[in-house]
Amino acid sequence: MQKRILGTVGTGVMLCAQANAQNSASSSITTQQLSGRVNTITTAVPFLMISPDSKQGGMGEVGAATPADANSIHWNVAKLAFAEKKGGAAINVTPWLKQLVPDIYLYYVSGYTKISKTQAVGASLRYFSLGNITFTDIVGNVTGQFRPNEFAVDLAYSQKLSETFSAGLAFRYIRSNLVGNYSLNGQNIRPGQTVAADVGLYYQSKKNFKVGDYKSVASAGLVFSNMGGKISYSAKRDFIPINLRLGGGLKLNLDDNNTFGVYGDVNKLMVPTQPVYKLALDSAGNPTPYYETDPNTNKPVIQAGKDPDVPVAKGMIQSFSDAPGGGAEELKEINWSLGFEYWYAPNGVKTFAVRGGYFNEAKTKGNRKFFTAGIGVRYNVFGLDMAYLIPITQRNPLQNTLRFTLSFDFGGGDKNGAAATPKPVE
Repeated sequence: MQKRILGTVGTGVMLCAQANAQNSASSSITTQQLSGRVNTITTAVPFLMISPDSKQGGMGEVGAATPADANSIHWNVAKLAFAEKKGGAAINVTPWLKQLVPDIYLYYVSGYTKISKTQAVGASLRYFSLGNITFTDIVGNVTGQFRPNEFAVDLAYSQKLSETFSAGLAFRYIRSNLVGNYSLNGQNIRPGQTVAADVGLYYQSKKNFKVGDYKSVASAGLVFSNMGGKISYSAKRDFIPINLRLGGGLKLNLDDNNTFGVYGDVNKLMVPTQPVYKLALDSAGNPTPYYETDPNTNKPVIQAGKDPDVPVAKGMIQSFSDAPGGGAEELKEINWSLGFEYWYAPNGVKTFAVRGGYFNEAKTKGNRKFFTAGIGVRYNVFGLDMAYLIPITQRNPLQNTLRFTLSFDFGGGDKNGAAATPKPVE
């Protein structure tokens, strides 16, 4: 049972439910429970998918095509080449499950520097502190204390391929230490580690074009993130959250002092979907709570869907066609989000921002539906952003929580600290 917990834990909360999970170890999910109902895709190290910064976090967690900043490595590494400043850095702090526990935080530190007019390099560190965990045996006796943690280190490179198009690549080392080195029923549990990569593409229109009476800039982005090997805490190896993100945006220059941008993203996890397994029958021909086993492979017999125990490359490909509910269920695996950002810039200097957004996930795939709101202020090279999340269907680990980002911009670019404004359309 410990192995099952470790294969799905990322937030650390499931470790606290160990005793309950052991009591239900003999139960099975039936075909009726999966088909057309809840079938959430689970992976190891889901902390890689948590929105780490308050700017994009306040905009419904859009980020594939938003303007470049120091946190672009997480959202779309290709955007770094379009950063107009010579460099930038950001420190992000996100409380997690604040209403339940006081000591779980996600920290994200990132930065970049331009090495030429067309090239940029960057690095980031993501650290997830899961607080203090108390381990007990089956009767409740304390067997130990541990402070689990997970982290990922990134190195990134971005290159302009033309005046409007760029590509980027980021390499990532991931380590997840949930119980330290531990032995359970003769099975050794150890920290999991793996490597992964992001590949991103980004487009930003060369010149302002007119949308009504307003000069505008269009953008688009495509990102494949966390493409890497499976991670293992014991004998079983689990997929990490390989993800496809596609987004677009439009920024309107309302006048010399005001801009308004609207952005949208869609996301799809490129990992296998849990299939529906066939239930074994008793001697009277009635379904039992246990799965029928194939005597040749010793695996449960799949009734609908595809085998999730496949290599990474095959899993990525079959993720578009392996849902047991067919095409209708595949469409439900696509999350979408919308966000906006308004900047007030008196005398051409960005001073104050207001942001908002909405994130949507299908009810049978996790049911995350929430609004976000955020503000930002800038003074000289310093910036402070805050974000707030408002769930509308169920409790959320970030509800009633303020997230903070402290950012710094260094040298170059225009006096707005953003991309230089193209000349008006003649």
